[in-house]
Amino acid sequence: MNKQIILVASFFGLIAVILGAFGAHGLDGKISDYHLETWKTANQYHFYHTLALLFLSTFSRAKNASIRISFIAFVLGVFLFSGSLYLMSIRSLIGVEGLSMLGPITPIGGLCFMVGWIGLFVAALRNRH
Repeated sequence: MNKQIILVASFFGLIAVILGAFGAHGLDGKISDYHLETWKTANQYHFYHTLALLFLSTFSRAKNASIRISFIAFVLGVFLFSGSLYLMSIRSLIGVEGLSMLGPITPIGGLCFMVGWIGLFVAALRNRH
């Protein structure tokens, strides 16, 4: 599982850098300041949880359910929280105004992040090293 977590975190890190650069250089002046701030929030949480995944990989040798739950929750959180914010930020730019269903998805992603952090907490409590 360690390798799987590191591979996913590496991919997420690459995508976070690309999307951060795109937001800073490709979206400036093309979307409102409000939507640009939303993009930045998505990117920050994307990065935070990429780093959390890398940290989680240090526990993966423990092979307990808490690690697996954290891994899945962080991955879902990145897709649901950050992904929905990315899309909501650029919906006018890509000509898809009808993405209002993404609004309720964002807090579900936030809940996934919370579950991931709880799982990491439990994993740390159970780790005997």
